[in-house]
Order: sequence, then structure tokens, then C-alpha cells
Amino acid sequence: MSTDNTMEQVADSLDISIIMPVYNGKDFIVKSLPPLIGMMKRGEVREVIVVDDSSTDDTAKIASELGARVIPSGGRLGPGAARNEAAKLAKGEILWFVDADVIIHDDAAAYMREGFSSPDVVAVFGSYDDKPPAQNFLSQYKNLVHHFYHHRGRKEASTFWSGCGAVRKANFLAVGGFDVEMFKRPSIEDIELGYRLREAGGKIMLFPELQSTHLKVWRFFNLIHTEIFCRAIPWSRLMIRQTGVVDDLNVSTQERMRAMLSGVFFLGLFLVILGWIPVWSIIVLAGGVILVNSNLFSLFFKRKGLLFAFMGLGFHQLYYLYSSAAFAYCILEAKLLPANKKTGE
Repeated sequence: MSTDNTMEQVADSLDISIIMPVYNGKDFIVKSLPPLIGMMKRGEVREVIVVDDSSTDDTAKIASELGARVIPSGGRLGPGAARNEAAKLAKGEILWFVDADVIIHDDAAAYMREGFSSPDVVAVFGSYDDKPPAQNFLSQYKNLVHHFYHHRGRKEASTFWSGCGAVRKANFLAVGGFDVEMFKRPSIEDIELGYRLREAGGKIMLFPELQSTHLKVWRFFNLIHTEIFCRAIPWSRLMIRQTGVVDDLNVSTQERMRAMLSGVFFLGLFLVILGWIPVWSIIVLAGGVILVNSNLFSLFFKRKGLLFAFMGLGFHQLYYLYSSAAFAYCILEAKLLPANKKTGE
């Protein structure tokens, strides 16, 4: 590569400000910040901003010692509002949002530059990798499902993801940033931001090669609560009342058909238990579930073995069940509640 080309790439990369909101995240940032600081030292990004959301531990001190620019939030704002505050002060023309529990791969900046090579692209986001360090079943399951959907999603995306996603600062500010009035706690504020960016005429690109390692450890009650109350219900409300159902990622037409089959499977299982239909019928339904989810089953099998593949696919049917129930609840809610009582919370 010529010196001129190298300098041109560095100049382009200097327009990126990385923004990481953190609250009591010292155990995470000692792992997630060094790769970002390395990018800054190599000239791949202009700055790394850590927004300390009034932590009570040594998060701010550690972030500063590691080389980040630390900005106090001025009170417990939550990640969305913290990102908004940092966006106002960021020097770069591109705002790259990274969660504190995410370790960005070393080649991520190159994919980010590629993603923004076209001027009509206003946002770019990536994917978790398929090797999360937490080895318990739910952490492996959740991470692999996220990886699966993001590697099969449309290249031109309909949503946005702030775990590892970037947006042009001018476009971000023009649409008002993250909506922290509708979403007062961490939820789908990034998805909703993506809708507004697209409505304003911008193009959002999914780059699954732009990967990161997720450090989060998922437990059963935390996962179910997050999936239902922070994801399924607010996203269903958003689609029903504002955007319509998109045909992408985990709400695509194929996914909705798989969810319907999952419902039939659970109904069949219930009827078998009651003795109303023969046992062989549920075996046929189980075979159908494996067939229509063969790609996900294959990923589970390749990464974690046959037992995990069956367990993961079984839990995924539960995911379809509670996600469908949440959507049905939101449809009923939309029909029964007065318009002035419909909120995004």
C-alpha cells in the first residue's frame, strides 16, 4: 500500500469518535477499552469518549488511566441520554457507539470505513461474534442467536444497533438523537433511532463482518425480563403504532412463519398431554420445527454440539412463544387503550 493511500485512510478514520456509556463497569472496561485506545493510537479513530453515568466505583478513574476522554453525565441518565450528551461534545463527524461489555475486533475500523464509503449511508452496525466467553447455556444461546440473525439480515438494514454501530453526527443530531422520553430505560431506543434515520432519507448498512465479543452473562430471569419487557413489548408497540412490521432480522416474514409453527407445536404438545391426539403427531411437528430452523440448528451444532443444538432450538421455541404473546398483547392494548394513554414504555 502506498504512503499516500495510507495517509488518506488515516485522514478518513480521524473523523470517528467512539462513544461508550458506562455505569459501574470497571470489570468490563479493562477488557473493552484497550482495543479502542489501540485504534486511537494507530490513528484509526479520532477519540474515545467514555460517558461516566455517575458510577459509584472506579470506572471513571480506570477509563482515564487507560487513555479515554472521560465525560461525567451529571446524574444517572441511562445509556441513551448519555450517548446524546457525548454526541454534542464529540469532535468526529461519525459517532461510533460501543457498549461497555463489548470488545471490538481489531479489524473493525476498516469495515467501518468501508461501510461509510458511500455518502448516502448514514449509519452502519455490526454483529456479535460466535465465541462469547460466558459458557453457561443462556449466554451461549443468546449470543449465537444474535450472531445468526445479524449474519442473515439484509445488507441494507431497516433498524440500527447501538452495541456496535455508528452514525453520521449531522444526521444523528438532525433527527434528535436517541429518544429518551419515549424510552426512559434501556430498551429499543436504537431500533427506533434507525426508523427515524431511514424516514429522513438515510441508508443504514449491516456489516456482519464488523464483529465484537459480548461479555454479558445471561441468566434466566434477566433474559426473560429483558426479552419481554425491554424488547418484545416496546418493539411490538412501535411497529403497531408507528412503523408497521418490518421484513428483516428476527421479525422477518420467515421468522413470523416459524413462530406460527412453534405455536402449533406447543398446542400439539398440550393436546398430546391431554391424550386428545396421538404421540406420533408431536414427533412429526418436532421434525417440522427442526426442518424450518435447520440453519440455526446447524449453527448450534457446529459451535456447541448435538445436545446444545436440541436444547437451543427447544428454548428458541419458547422465545417464539413469549414474543408472539407479547405482540398479541400489544395488538389488544392498541385496540382497547385510548390514544392518549399509549406510550413507548
